[in-house]
Amino acid sequence: QVQLVESGGGLVQPGGSLRLSCAASGISFSIFAMGWYRQAPGKERELVATITSGGSTNYADSVKGRFTVSRDNAKNTVYLQMNSLKPEDTAVYYCNAQRTFGYWGQGTQVTVSS
Repeated sequence: QVQLVESGGGLVQPGGSLRLSCAASGISFSIFAMGWYRQAPGKERELVATITSGGSTNYADSVKGRFTVSRDNAKNTVYLQMNSLKPEDTAVYYCNAQRTFGYWGQGTQVTVSS
């Protein structure tokens, strides 16, 4: 059974930082491309960042220079370090594992507000 479990969300002030984690089980983690997506109220889910099995990364323009995606294959975990957070980063953040099939986590809420 495939499970992706996100953690690390919460409430943070503008300019603050959070680190999201996504722990995977039930898949050969190292061969999967991993990604972070987000969905704000009333909006469609959008890509935030991806990291390939080889470690190549890709970011949405809105988060470039502020967010960093990384992975630890020994821990079957992908991370999203989020710095200089803005109110418009408020959303539910979802972890994705992609190969032939795609898998999703349940999401973790990130709220950026003073």
